[in-house]
Amino acid sequence: MGSIHFIGGEKGGVGKSLTTRLLAQYFIDRGIVFAGFDSDQSHGTFSRFYAEFTAPLDVEKYDSLDAILETAETYPNTEILVDLAAQTGKHLHQWIEESDVYGIFAELNRPAYLWHIMDDGADSMFLLDKWLETQPQGVQIVVVMNEGRGEDFSLFEQSATYRKAQEQGAQFVTLKKLQPHLMQKVDFSNLSFWAAANNRDLMSIAERKRVAVWLENSYAQFDTLFPAQEEPQQEEAATAEIPFETAPVDEAIQFMEANQNYA
Repeated sequence: MGSIHFIGGEKGGVGKSLTTRLLAQYFIDRGIVFAGFDSDQSHGTFSRFYAEFTAPLDVEKYDSLDAILETAETYPNTEILVDLAAQTGKHLHQWIEESDVYGIFAELNRPAYLWHIMDDGADSMFLLDKWLETQPQGVQIVVVMNEGRGEDFSLFEQSATYRKAQEQGAQFVTLKKLQPHLMQKVDFSNLSFWAAANNRDLMSIAERKRVAVWLENSYAQFDTLFPAQEEPQQEEAATAEIPFETAPVDEAIQFMEANQNYA
């Protein structure tokens, strides 16, 4: 069964969409089919780089959020990525409580991962501490220390909040920093991370290698979270490239199945 991943952190600018993009590329490179939802209506970074695999999500509308559950039920072997914009927690929590979302995931035998992305500042730690108070049993918490937004997490690792997360079974991921100028070049060029590691026209050999090494390090962190998966048994998929935003979810997943080497 595929898992459901809610990727957030409440604070803006800590790398939530970056982490979602990395996880999307990880699934693509591992040959794992996924569907994405992007709740950031102002920036839409996730959907900008992986448009074929994502749909917009309005956290203030239940019918929009319910699409996550419909996808989970209809496509049991598909991973689901939900990129949560800053300050969306209140609406999401209300929907989860009123719809018994985690109960539905349990009925569907769908593991749920809650990702908290943070920088090395005290406010990220305080938000995590508050967030931990609301998380139910049976949900896997992932705390991501993003070194691209802060390189000294030692105080956090010595804190009561860190110990509280450990006691709740949280797993910890450290994302290494990619050279800022290179990250900016990737973003301004509108490149997926695969393209950044392989595009000879826009990236020098040294830049391609730095992106590849960064991806390798990030993937090694993700590998610690997920048990080894068998190669998915893919149904016969459509070969036409169908944009997610203008197609039903099933056609978007068919696109994903037919395009494992997304550039």
